[in-house]
Amino acid sequence: MILQDLQGALCSTTVQAFCRKGRRHGLWFRLRKLILWLLGVYIAIPFLVKLCPAIQAKLVFLNFVRVPYFIDLKRPQDQGLNHTCNYYLQPEEDVTIGVWHTVPAALWKNARGKDQLWFEEALGSTHPVILYLHGNAGTRGGDHRVELYKVLSSLGYHVVTFDYRGWGDSIGSPSERGMTYDALHVFDWIKARSGDNPVYIWGHSLGTGVATNLVRRLCERETPPDALILESPFTNIREEARSHPFSVIYRYFPGFDWFFLDPITTSGIKFANDENVKYISCSLLILHAEDDPVVPFHLGKKLYNIAATSRSFRDYKVQFVPFHTDLGYRHKYIYRSPELPRILREFLGKSEHEHHH
Repeated sequence: MILQDLQGALCSTTVQAFCRKGRRHGLWFRLRKLILWLLGVYIAIPFLVKLCPAIQAKLVFLNFVRVPYFIDLKRPQDQGLNHTCNYYLQPEEDVTIGVWHTVPAALWKNARGKDQLWFEEALGSTHPVILYLHGNAGTRGGDHRVELYKVLSSLGYHVVTFDYRGWGDSIGSPSERGMTYDALHVFDWIKARSGDNPVYIWGHSLGTGVATNLVRRLCERETPPDALILESPFTNIREEARSHPFSVIYRYFPGFDWFFLDPITTSGIKFANDENVKYISCSLLILHAEDDPVVPFHLGKKLYNIAATSRSFRDYKVQFVPFHTDLGYRHKYIYRSPELPRILREFLGKSEHEHHH
């Protein structure tokens, strides 16, 4: 009897050990399959990007990412912008772009219930205008963008912003040329209504590439803006793509430039801020947070060094304002800085003096 029990126990232990071994083997098999699958995807992606440069263009623009998703861009008041009008402009035949115009704090009361014509005429009031060019992903209704409009409006500026073709509710296909043309169209639209008021251009992130493209063209045709403000700028799109967090896992991949950066150039995307600043002649202010994880701080500093030594800025002020890591402003929260009103007042005050002079 004891012998039978012992045999049963031994059998049971053997079976359990065998089951455990089988389970371990099954788990290892599944894990190995997953690792091989991930490795296959990892190796396939560069070839896919190389064969379809349009994929890389989409990753640069991210115009298909609409965050926050459920907002009605026709109703800026839903985002707390009660003194904002929504317009639609048509830069080209098959292109329509959505525009928001926020009036300065002094006009908030008068703006209630007013129509588009009133807002357009308000651009002729004695307040300076900021044309804001946003970065990739999202829309003109993005949270950090809306917060900046509120800050600028409270400081006495008109803020005009828009979604490039292919973003938000704007119609058309995105391209660097198209984005620049849209910005030029909105700038001319503002100038036709703003009289002698200063007009400043503010670009953020990818929007800095649009901003320098635009300002270079304006300077070439001798209608420069009164100042250019670049928030979190890069030198050019290749250097930015190489430094972007998305590229970390491929940065040491053999042929990284050939696989990932050349397709961007093939798609006609350059956003060459470092080239453009050599042809710009107006005051330039660069704002950059040291803890920016998207556009590294050193790229903003490098751009400043190029601009500061450029002959085109000889007669103009070029200023670089860093924001310390401890402040936690990262890529898109510089608007939170209590120093921002003073920085703008001091910098743009001088620009306004140059403008009137």
